[in-house]
Amino acid sequence: MFFKGKIIWIVFAVLWFLAFSSACGYKFTGGGGLPQGIKTVYIAMLENRTSETGAENVFTNDLIYEFTKNNAMASKDQADAYLSGIIKSMNIETISHRGTHTSLERRVKIALDLKLTDTDGKVIWIAKDISENEEYDVMSDKLATEQKRRDAISDLSKRLAEKIYNRLTEDF
Repeated sequence: MFFKGKIIWIVFAVLWFLAFSSACGYKFTGGGGLPQGIKTVYIAMLENRTSETGAENVFTNDLIYEFTKNNAMASKDQADAYLSGIIKSMNIETISHRGTHTSLERRVKIALDLKLTDTDGKVIWIAKDISENEEYDVMSDKLATEQKRRDAISDLSKRLAEKIYNRLTEDF
């Protein structure tokens, strides 16, 4: 008898949760498909307008990985659409100090502009100023600080790639 009552409460709790969450409009991000029936995308090398050498490789590769992971990547001649864009800015600012001239922590902020076009060149989707930021510690060793900065940029790139894929697949 005790076991039956416990099952009834579990079933009730699950049904209540499903009813409440669907009524409030909760949904997983990026749960839809690509816009206008597109199944596959070719990602062109991003244009780098920053002073960060190689940033275009890091960001393009993370975008390719994200789309490949979701089975939405294709070669240029087989893709339904092309994703291109610009890394338009990368700013680094100090966010905490130790004394007047010594930084403890910095923040790197990156902004991208992207455009998705179909194979005929018709623009399907444009996103301007997609940005993210990441903090990193400043070390007494300059090489260690440089490595922290590169790690922060790499983390940003991965997060931005996921954010871009999710924005593109938000039920159009």
